[in-house]
Amino acid sequence: CIEVVEAYVERIKEVNPLINAVVKDRFEEALQEAQQVDKLLSEGPGDDCLEEKFPLLGVPLTVKEAFSLYGMPNTSGLVNRRNVIATSDATVVSRLKQAGAIPLGVTNCSELCMWYESSNRVYGRTNNPYDLQRIVGGSSGGEGSVLAAACSVIGVGSDIGGSIRMPAFFNGVFGHKPTTGVVPNDGQFPNALGVRSSFLCTGPMCRYAEDLEPVLRVMAGPGVSKLKLNEKVSLEKIKFHCMDHDGGSVFVSPVDKEILQAQKKVVEHLESDLGVQVQRVAIHKMKYSFQIWSAMMSSKDSEGQEAQRFTDLLGDHGKPVWPLWELMKWLVGMSSHTLPAIALGLTEKVVNLNLSGKDKLVNMGKSLQEEMEALLGPDGVLLYPSHPTIAPKHHSPICMPFNFAYTAIFNVLGLPVTQCPLGLGSEGLPLGIQLVAAAYNDHLTLAVARYLEKAFGGWVLPGKV
Repeated sequence: CIEVVEAYVERIKEVNPLINAVVKDRFEEALQEAQQVDKLLSEGPGDDCLEEKFPLLGVPLTVKEAFSLYGMPNTSGLVNRRNVIATSDATVVSRLKQAGAIPLGVTNCSELCMWYESSNRVYGRTNNPYDLQRIVGGSSGGEGSVLAAACSVIGVGSDIGGSIRMPAFFNGVFGHKPTTGVVPNDGQFPNALGVRSSFLCTGPMCRYAEDLEPVLRVMAGPGVSKLKLNEKVSLEKIKFHCMDHDGGSVFVSPVDKEILQAQKKVVEHLESDLGVQVQRVAIHKMKYSFQIWSAMMSSKDSEGQEAQRFTDLLGDHGKPVWPLWELMKWLVGMSSHTLPAIALGLTEKVVNLNLSGKDKLVNMGKSLQEEMEALLGPDGVLLYPSHPTIAPKHHSPICMPFNFAYTAIFNVLGLPVTQCPLGLGSEGLPLGIQLVAAAYNDHLTLAVARYLEKAFGGWVLPGKV
């Protein structure tokens, strides 16, 4: 175990100056913990007993900085939290540690986890290991980058609009957004309140598809039985559906040809190898994905509680932030917030002006959820693009801020989604696809991800090609 942890520590030291993914390490503690593992192995009981008790014994782990990891910073990229140090572990972190995993450190995220470029005024910007001029996605972007660069084995991410799946896609690794409400979200900042608590998901990120399930089992704890992970999956019996794009939303970029081509190859492979018929579908309401997500994120919960305002979160228990004033300060280099955070604060005010339109969109979201559940049923998997473009260059998301709608829609629908890499495109950047199933059918998407990894190669070491 000491050799393994030392190898990963050396790897982080080698590449982190380039990618800026690990923002605070705990290498000394990790090496001490590795020593304890070796001691346990040398004098402990039989292997079977250890495997059952510590399924992740000695496995190097990294954790998104938004989660509490004892003794590590927990700022979520917010300047006025820069002195906050976690005094306990988030539930999922605690479960992973109890299962034997060894945390190496915490990784970068976007400010308050609400943007798809992982950059903030506390730690700076994280770079994509395949091209340092490209984004890593957000908000679990540090995790995506650190895994892609082979600096860690497994990672903890969270996802309310695609924050696991976009970084997994841009960095060519696997990520899983579980069915809502199974893996606990507590111990992260900001945590979701009101209606958003049914949209936020905590889940695993890994380089290899086979690692998703054991990590998910540990994260889910007693709730894991709901996910049917013990059920054997017969791939030939899955009803596959395919949708190439959202139908042409005015807010979102058209899907890149290379992404469409990769999806087409998946369809052809499934049909020729498994002998299945992949059904092409056109779900009209997906065209309004961004509007539905936005309306549902700001709606009241069943008890009438208002969604927490982003401007209040920016103030973090202090005075709420005035976005227009922050924008003026930003223009002269005086704001402690990032431009995307300020922009989100401004758009939040606009969204709440049109209440009747919002109600209509919330109802459309509920209707779409019923349509999706009916389409997928107990044995269906939908193939859907992860994002309209491959990893864009730094800062460019500000020009197309709503492209995350391709992932976000599944948060408000509560469906499990596995992000699966499909090798590299012509520019040497990762391609991939989302695999979507009906609620509690996580076992289906995980099984398809393992199958596609064998067929398309999965993760590719950056710089290898």
